[in-house]
Amino acid sequence: MNEVILCKYGEIVLKGANRQNFESSLLKELRRRASPYGIFKIYFKQSTIYVEPQNDECDVDGMYEAARRVFGIVGVNRAAVCDKNIDSIMAKAREYLPEKLLGKRTFKVDAKRSDKSFPLGSPEISRIIGGVILECVGGIRVDVHNPDVTVTVEVRDEHAYIRAGQESGAGGLPIRTAGKGLLLLSGGIDSPVAGCMMAKRGMEIEALHFDSFPYTSDRAREKVLDLAQLMCEYCSRIHVHVISLTHIQEEIRDRCDEDYFTLLLRIFMMRLAERCAREYKCGALITGESLGQVASQTLAAIGVTDSVVNIPVFRPCIGLDKNEIVIEARRYGTFDTSILPYEDCCTVFTPRHPKTQPKREQVMAQLEKLDVEALLDEAYATMYTETKLIFPEYK
Repeated sequence: MNEVILCKYGEIVLKGANRQNFESSLLKELRRRASPYGIFKIYFKQSTIYVEPQNDECDVDGMYEAARRVFGIVGVNRAAVCDKNIDSIMAKAREYLPEKLLGKRTFKVDAKRSDKSFPLGSPEISRIIGGVILECVGGIRVDVHNPDVTVTVEVRDEHAYIRAGQESGAGGLPIRTAGKGLLLLSGGIDSPVAGCMMAKRGMEIEALHFDSFPYTSDRAREKVLDLAQLMCEYCSRIHVHVISLTHIQEEIRDRCDEDYFTLLLRIFMMRLAERCAREYKCGALITGESLGQVASQTLAAIGVTDSVVNIPVFRPCIGLDKNEIVIEARRYGTFDTSILPYEDCCTVFTPRHPKTQPKREQVMAQLEKLDVEALLDEAYATMYTETKLIFPEYK
C-alpha cells in the first residue's frame, strides 16, 4: 500500500451522543460509492476516514473523485504511506513530493504527531521535511504565512502519512441522516439544485416528475431522467416516480379562467405530491421555488399552494437569485442538461396574464368548477416508477 485517500469530516465532530450514527452512515455511503472502483478498506480514526486500496487493480483516481462528491466530507486528499521513523518519512518525501509540488512557488510544512511516543516533536519534523523539499524541488521557497501549498506530515498509530494540499469535499451531512424528502423534479435549473441542497443536509431524496404527453415529448421525460442520474453523483440512489397531468391540464383549460391556470395546476401538483410522499414515507416536499422568480412564486401564490397540503414544504432556493442558482447547478453538474430545449408540463397552456396576488377564496371558487378528487384519483392511477435509473454501485 503506497497511497491512501484521507477524508476529513466537518460538522459531524460537533455531534454529541449521535455522532456514531453519523459516522456509520458516512462509512456506509463511502463503501457503496467504492464498489465500482475495486476493493478498498474504509474505516475512521481520529475524525479522519481512511480509504485504503487493497490491490493494484483498484482505481484510486475514480475513488478519489467519488469521495469528493460524498456529503458529510469537507476535505479529501491523497497521501503517501510510510513507516513511522524519520528515515522512512524523509525517503517517502523525496519520492512522493516533487511531482505534487511541480509548478508551486512557495510551501510550508505542517506536522501532526498523534502518536506522542514518536521521538521527534512536530516542529522538528516540519524542519527536517522542509529541508528535504528544498533539496529535491527546485525553484521553491518557504512561506509560512501564505504558501501556495501546505505539505502535511501526520504521524499516527500505525503509519506516517505525507500529503500535499487538500481539496474541498461536498460538505454537509451524510445522506440518510435527516429523513426522506420528495423532490418535485422538473426539467429546469432550479429543482435539481434544490434536491442536491437538501441531500447536503442529510436527506434521502425521492423524486416526482409530472408528465404532459403528448403536449410534452418523450425527450423531455428523458431529460429529467438524465438530470436525476447526474444528481445521483451527489445524492446517491434516487427513485423517480412519474404522474401524467394531461387530463387535469385540459380540464383546467376548458373550465377555468385563464389567469388561474398556473396556480390551479400547482395546487394539483402539490396535492398529488403529498399523496406520493405519504406512500413512500417522505416527511417533506422539496421544490425549486425562488421567491418572486415567476408568477406562481410570489408570497401570495406560495401561501395558497401551501394551504392545500398538510406536510412541510422545503424550498432551499427561496432566497437565491437566478445567477446564484446557476452557480449551484454548475457545481452539481446539472446545468448543461437543464438548459436543453425540451419543455416540461409547466410550459403547457401558460396564461398570458397569470395571477400574481391571488386570494385563496378566488382560487377555491375556480376549483369548484372541477371534479377535483376524481381528477386527483385518475392522475395518481397513472403513476409509475422509472426502473432504468440505477446508480453504478447498486447494480
